[in-house]
Amino acid sequence: MPEERAHAPESTGQLRVLLPDGKRLEIPAGKTLQELSLTFRSSFPCDIVAARVDNDLKDLSHSPGPGSQVEFIDLYHQDGMRIYRRSLTFLLIAAARDLFPQGLVKVEHSLGKGLYCEIQGAGPLTRAGVAALERRMRELVRENLPFIKERMSVEEAREIFSGQGDTDKYELLKYRPKVHLDVYSLGGLRDYLYGYLVPGTGYLKHFALKFYMPGLILRFPDEGRPTALPPYEEQPKLFEVFREAENWGAILGVDTVGTLNSHIERGQGADILRVAEALHEKKVARIADIITREQERLKLVLIAGPSSSGKTSFAQRLRIQLLVNGIKTLPISMDDYFLDREKTPLDEKGDYDFEALEAVDVDLFNEHLLALIREEEVEVPTYNFKLGRRELGGRQLKLDKGRLLMLEGIHGLNERLTEAIPRGSKLKVYVSALTSLNMDRHNRIHTTDTRLLRRIVRDSQFRCHQAAETIKRWPSVRRGEEKNIFRFQEESDVMFNSALTYELAVLKNFAEPLLRDIPLDAPEYMEAKRLLHFLQYFLPFEPDEVPFNSILREFIGKSCFFS
Repeated sequence: MPEERAHAPESTGQLRVLLPDGKRLEIPAGKTLQELSLTFRSSFPCDIVAARVDNDLKDLSHSPGPGSQVEFIDLYHQDGMRIYRRSLTFLLIAAARDLFPQGLVKVEHSLGKGLYCEIQGAGPLTRAGVAALERRMRELVRENLPFIKERMSVEEAREIFSGQGDTDKYELLKYRPKVHLDVYSLGGLRDYLYGYLVPGTGYLKHFALKFYMPGLILRFPDEGRPTALPPYEEQPKLFEVFREAENWGAILGVDTVGTLNSHIERGQGADILRVAEALHEKKVARIADIITREQERLKLVLIAGPSSSGKTSFAQRLRIQLLVNGIKTLPISMDDYFLDREKTPLDEKGDYDFEALEAVDVDLFNEHLLALIREEEVEVPTYNFKLGRRELGGRQLKLDKGRLLMLEGIHGLNERLTEAIPRGSKLKVYVSALTSLNMDRHNRIHTTDTRLLRRIVRDSQFRCHQAAETIKRWPSVRRGEEKNIFRFQEESDVMFNSALTYELAVLKNFAEPLLRDIPLDAPEYMEAKRLLHFLQYFLPFEPDEVPFNSILREFIGKSCFFS
């Protein structure tokens, strides 16, 4: 865990409670957080589900000692929403056991502002079956059954899960370094979901199930509006990419962290790595072949994706594969078309919003693109980031016959960026690290966590940023992605999944020391502790075998594409 350099406040016999309006109250110690939360319920717009106690996350069963500082967490907080979604997943698993006793719930991946799940071994799932499952979940909510937490040894937990048929969890816990863990139960069903749960099912009022053949989507709120479900978004292209990732996992024989660890433990990690990299290369080559077949109509390839998705390495690998097919590319940088600083729009906090499309001189950009496509020579600007203005320095570009323009940038999927270019003359590629590996059947690995760990490592390696700084900036990065990238992903022509099955075992070597450096009194401590808890389940895999053209090298260093 991160180094504990600070200590709890000096004991006064009282607790210090921080309320959302900034008030600080002192109250007697000796009660659980759940009991205390009843006193302050009216100060919060929605349910309290946890608390930050002396800057450490605690569930509501915890009793803070005298002198502790308490900040309650509701569903507007990302940790509160994680607890809600985790508890809702357990509710789904318990309800499915009641209705489909021979079935096994598998939580697959995010989809349509929810979680795509399947119930395996119980026959084909139907729309009526999903409706019955939602009714059973709501019955359990009305009964307000408790989630009972039991502390037990790892070996005892493994025996329980083995007896329940949870062999994936049994295998994973073999690698848990700590000797104890907290197992929750609901109506006699025990599970371990790698984090805290709400006290009881009565907290889980806001959800819905949607039949999505061959499985279902568990829909839930987000922390922006925790008492309402966001509109459902159909994402067929994203679903197909996750299906492809699942097939890749089957080829590798790795679908959970436990199976990955087993391969590494048996000395087979290098084989997993080589096959994963070969699958990447094959996919890039296929995209190059698509472009080659359509080269008569295509003039521009646009590459976009969220932070730390490996867009730059992908673009370089695609360039090489196009060269193999006899096609040369001309890169063009959107950064050189930023507006002068004083014309840059401001965000809601009054800061310059460099990620907004309005920060780009779209008219000039399109004028130059059209000229290049007509094989005219263009004097392109260079943006001086120090002075905050565009400058002309005689830099000329010309697109020779048979060459392709290639642009990598966050707005690449937004049609407004290249509105002067006919849609049929463009190929849009969406790149993201869509993690297919699960912790176990019930616990997925969040794509966001993989990208955050990539960014923490890269920022340390190449930007001299400490992990705390990267974690601090991450919510702002995520808001920009929601606004500028994710809502356009289904407009892409091709999707490339940059996740590598083995990568977290490599990133562990780099990320853990950086996360441990974050002290207990830092605001980013809780997130660092959560990520360290996550990484502890991976056996480390040394980076020496990672090829120099791997997307992973963009983050850990020694990439052949970067000087």
